[in-house]
Amino acid sequence: MSIDFDAYLACLGTDHSAHRPALEAAYHDAARVMSPWGLQNYLDGIHALNNIGRNADLVLTYIQEMPEVARAVGEDIIPDIITAALKLSSLTSATVITLWIANLPLAARRLGDIDVMRGFFNLIHLLAGKAPRALRPMMANLDELLAKLTLGGLRRWVQWGVDAHQRDLEGQVAYFGLQTETSQAVLKKERRGTLLVDNQRKLNFYLRALWGRAFFMRPTTGDYESRTGLRPYIENGQMYLPDAFDDLSDVSGLALYRAATAHSAAHIVYTRSALSAEQLSPVQIKFVGLFEDARVEWLAIAEFPGLRKLWNQCFDIALNNRSESLHPVADKMLRMAYRLLNPEYNESENDIVRRAREFHNAINKGDDNNRISWLAGIDFYNALVSSESIPGPRALDEWMPTYRDDNRYCFNADDVATATMDGDFSSSGKQIRKYVSAIEMANEVDCELAGDDAQEIWVCASEFFPYEDEGISFNDMWGKEPLSDPCHYHEWDYRVQLFRPEWTSVVERRAKSGDPQIINRIVDRHQPVASRIRYIIDALQPQGIVRKRGYEEGEELDLNAAVQSMIDIRRGVMPDERFNIRITRQVRDLAVLLLLDLSESTNDPVDKTHPDGPTVLSLTRDAAGLLSFAIDSIGDPFAVHGFASDGRHDVQYFRFKDFDMPYNDDARARIAGMRGGLSTRMGAALRHAGWHLMQQPCTRRLVLLVTDGEPADIDERDPEYLRHDAHKAVKELTTRGVQTHCMTLDPHANEYVARIFGDNRYSIVDRVERLPERLPAVFASLTT
Repeated sequence: MSIDFDAYLACLGTDHSAHRPALEAAYHDAARVMSPWGLQNYLDGIHALNNIGRNADLVLTYIQEMPEVARAVGEDIIPDIITAALKLSSLTSATVITLWIANLPLAARRLGDIDVMRGFFNLIHLLAGKAPRALRPMMANLDELLAKLTLGGLRRWVQWGVDAHQRDLEGQVAYFGLQTETSQAVLKKERRGTLLVDNQRKLNFYLRALWGRAFFMRPTTGDYESRTGLRPYIENGQMYLPDAFDDLSDVSGLALYRAATAHSAAHIVYTRSALSAEQLSPVQIKFVGLFEDARVEWLAIAEFPGLRKLWNQCFDIALNNRSESLHPVADKMLRMAYRLLNPEYNESENDIVRRAREFHNAINKGDDNNRISWLAGIDFYNALVSSESIPGPRALDEWMPTYRDDNRYCFNADDVATATMDGDFSSSGKQIRKYVSAIEMANEVDCELAGDDAQEIWVCASEFFPYEDEGISFNDMWGKEPLSDPCHYHEWDYRVQLFRPEWTSVVERRAKSGDPQIINRIVDRHQPVASRIRYIIDALQPQGIVRKRGYEEGEELDLNAAVQSMIDIRRGVMPDERFNIRITRQVRDLAVLLLLDLSESTNDPVDKTHPDGPTVLSLTRDAAGLLSFAIDSIGDPFAVHGFASDGRHDVQYFRFKDFDMPYNDDARARIAGMRGGLSTRMGAALRHAGWHLMQQPCTRRLVLLVTDGEPADIDERDPEYLRHDAHKAVKELTTRGVQTHCMTLDPHANEYVARIFGDNRYSIVDRVERLPERLPAVFASLTT
């Protein structure tokens, strides 16, 4: 593929002969480190950045710095860089963007992973939206910041500065320039012990000295909210390690890295094939993983006896620092793991001693097949389940030493996903969901008597019909609706003034479809409202580049005002110094989530005297259709979700339209198909909606809740309990930058709605039939 580099430089429009040798050298460097696809993205970026219309230094810096970035984290990062630069162009100046691009090679070397770099881009975009003046001093000190902080620590350091100096512009510059004692103190607090990027080369040599081969390591970051990183794991033959380890008592961070990498390398070296997790519950997988960890460590110690001392010091800390709240089963697993690592460990329980001895004898006989781990783990689980109450998989993770990985590498990935979602029928009563082809479905499905107690549910990618053409598919006759993994959220108990951890479970369910023409006819049926909505659309659509006259400082000279000022000077009159034009870019960096209460009460008619009249649900549907029409025309990213609850274990959540979905007939069909039922556990739904909103890279986020009553659920009789929890959920969203507003159809809502959402954050619709008219108007007032 022949590429004319001069054609790309020509778009700059000025003579760059002085820079030409450096630019050509950068291009040839890029051609050496990038594939043809990556090189095309690199060159397309020149056009994209030039079209921003800023100074040429931005493009020149991009040309020179991108080869080094691609060499550090890979060429796939280039489209993300272009997207991030285009987003920043609406928030800050070209000089700052140029400075940011100039620092990208440094960030790539320090962060060392493409996914971590993408997290860094999101952080920069967040900072540009909240405190754009902080970007320049932060970029000037980025070397020192990334030398001391992980991405999670940097995020908390940035958030602290933004919150503390939100209206103090000089304080912002001083804080992000590391010129204040507070800034240095927060930096010291967030500093981690040992960074992977500083020791990765040493660890590579360490593993090569042991096994004589190369291992690939990549950093991960999971400590945005806490100072603990992700547990190590192995995927696609690569080790994923936390980007930092703090010292653990007398064990240094470097020793923890050596223990973690040696353990992961042992899995890679001594695992010949993946174990089957089919029909295993997540708890059973934990037990099998315990023995598989012991097997690979035993084989590694047979070759390198010094590894026992390395792993022992981590286990000693786990044993000596056991919490009193540690579950008895987890405690037995810890003692079993330690006995498997140290046969001379003085264990008082004879069963643990016997099982460890039998396992070691099986390995020493030359049986290094991981099947022995599967059998030993299940046997140990069955022995405990007959005498102990087995807790959930989260409780069984508490004993795990820091260096051990999550064992996903040991099992077949598809089996683990099935086990995690569905569990084991024999032990937990849940059904196993199996994904099969059309041939398997045709040959095997013949079970007219299968009911809700069936052990297996088979899923085919497409609809499958019986040989007799009855127009009803097997899915409609016997199919089970697929459920997402439950999302667990805490809940506030005002009686003890504490959060109940992981108290509620939100399960996302598939929204049923209806007739999209129902939504299409809404605009025709509400013509007066639709005409006002079109006025709202015209008023709220961003105007792009706007030139405003009459400023002392600006980007352009107002010739008429300048001439008038010269005339005033010659007349001996004090001239008006406001002869500049300020150019502003008007954008709407806003994401909106419309959250609909779909409880049973929405099926009630609006007018009790006319049971056949419109229901609350039908008017809610009309309002959602009109608002979706308005927001889609404005261009803001938006989503339409709904919720209902059947106790704290089953908060049902429906996504009728997501942020990344177009507002087409499919989305309209799902909105038309919404149904009401069950109860209203508002706090859990708000937290889950807030999580979806936080995934959107916008500076403003809004949850617009439409409900017809107060929070209530079948398993909670105290009406104040769920009110207080909903209030806590609103406060949590506010601290994370998510605005909430409630539109309630309850005429008696004055008694509770202000205490939940706060003053001026709710609207009471006295006449329910006016909801389709009021909802777009409230949205306009909140987003102007």
